[in-house]
Amino acid sequence: MKYYNSNTIIYLDGQFEKAVNSSTDLYGQSLHYGYAAFEGIRAYKTHNGNRIFKAAAHFDRLERSCQLANIPFPWDKQELIAATYKLLQLNKLKDAYIRPLVFCHPNMKLNEPSGVSILICAWEWDAYSGNKLLKLTVSDYERPNPKSTPMEAKLSGNYVNSILATTAANIKGYDEALLLDMHGFVAEASGANIFLEKDGKLYTPSLGNILPGITRATVKELCTVLDIECIEKKLTIEDLKNADSAFLCGTATEIAGIASIDDIVYRPLWRESLGYTIQRAYKNLVLEKVNYEVII
Repeated sequence: MKYYNSNTIIYLDGQFEKAVNSSTDLYGQSLHYGYAAFEGIRAYKTHNGNRIFKAAAHFDRLERSCQLANIPFPWDKQELIAATYKLLQLNKLKDAYIRPLVFCHPNMKLNEPSGVSILICAWEWDAYSGNKLLKLTVSDYERPNPKSTPMEAKLSGNYVNSILATTAANIKGYDEALLLDMHGFVAEASGANIFLEKDGKLYTPSLGNILPGITRATVKELCTVLDIECIEKKLTIEDLKNADSAFLCGTATEIAGIASIDDIVYRPLWRESLGYTIQRAYKNLVLEKVNYEVII
């Protein structure tokens, strides 16, 4: 997939410029060490015009990720949100995926960056996993130890773990990998959080070894509105086996049903699951067809 063409505009350090004319220093810490923070955000075409879903929450998390990693964040977040809307306008994008990235200037030492830049780019991107029910496998790779890197930070280097797990899963014929933590509890997929349905309730892994996703938080908010009990707890392989259904959620993934996890096969009637109810509610929310946020 090509993410840009000769006319694509990006935002770089306060300026809008063509992506093909942009460059970066080959001695940057981000390139050499993965020392960078990023976000994944979606914009939707609604009856009220273009809408960036939960823009403030995403830029708040970007700032928080930088703070946790000792990366400076000298920008005004409201100005970044305004610039993002302008970027969508310049590229004539309505439904789009948006990628802000804070990256570090040249520095070959293993210490705090000498300076930082911010890039914002956007492109058309359908649901990351498509619209099918997904086949997952429990990965041989584990979620990193939270004492080795801040788990709540969305840092570029952390996603080497995700790439390795996804690639191994794809080679085996699966759509996605499910990672356990160092104690053998269910953590998350390579780029999405997981929810299980059992006896009319939803369960999701507790915080500590997972990325506290913004879509995950939205699902929990929708559960409150829809009167669905949602419980955070440590989940085991046995919980996977005993669940009635399961789904992934994330900004890129949105809400994606799970058909199976290795030899665990969930009921085929996705439309009868709580996940499907959440999927429809989420789509209505982001498209502003129903204003759940008034209640939330």
